[in-house]
Amino acid sequence: MSLTLDIAATGMAAQELNVNTISNNIANMTTTGYKRQRAEFQDLLYQTKIAPGSTSSDTNTVVPSGIQQGLGVKTGSLYRIDQQGALEQTDNNYDLANQGAGYFQVLLPDGSTAYTRDGSFQLNQNGQMVTSEGYLVQPTITVPTDATSVTINPSGQVSITLQGQTNPSIVGQIQLAVFPNNAGLSALGNNLFAVTQASGAAVVGNPGVTGYGTLQQGFLESSNVDVVTEITALIQAQRAYEMNSKVIQSGDQMLSTLTSMNA
Repeated sequence: MSLTLDIAATGMAAQELNVNTISNNIANMTTTGYKRQRAEFQDLLYQTKIAPGSTSSDTNTVVPSGIQQGLGVKTGSLYRIDQQGALEQTDNNYDLANQGAGYFQVLLPDGSTAYTRDGSFQLNQNGQMVTSEGYLVQPTITVPTDATSVTINPSGQVSITLQGQTNPSIVGQIQLAVFPNNAGLSALGNNLFAVTQASGAAVVGNPGVTGYGTLQQGFLESSNVDVVTEITALIQAQRAYEMNSKVIQSGDQMLSTLTSMNA
């Protein structure tokens, strides 16, 4: 009977993590560039009492299915669903939305490179394009203080118009990084990700090239969280949690009955 309690406990623990994941998705439904996560589960090891295919007599008759007792469930993975979010217009010249594959590159204070889908950029005191945390966008883009207009085309080319001039000047090129496995990136918080062995090395290229998205100036990519889907998943997770708790209650009642019979 204790085995029943242990199995139900693994189910409750799995659904608790599931609920936490769904809650995090809902909490980030307005986070720029956020990609929703999904929990996947696997069954645990089995106790084999009679192995499938074993012989059941001296004449070599074969057991068709055997007896294998499951021991519960565990979390197999928690992965991000890399689906495009809707684009929202902001009318801020330095806001960029990537429509398609690729991540913006950001220089961290320790000198390493992080990656993000959050294109809510600004200018710092030196006229350099930075994130909301002040981290430099890579490659570095510097806009002169006397620039009257800034244009970023879908291919990531940054052009400015200076006072007294009519012809625009190119001041930089924004590039994107793609990975063999986006789900393998390590989340750092602040909408940033770091490369890992699972993600594979970053492959950098210009927006609009085959395999890379295109940029939209004055737009931001919204979270790809669908509230209806998350609420439905939350209800299912709650019901699964309740059913596992009922199993524990039933097991406790059966143990109480056995104890009273042996008293």
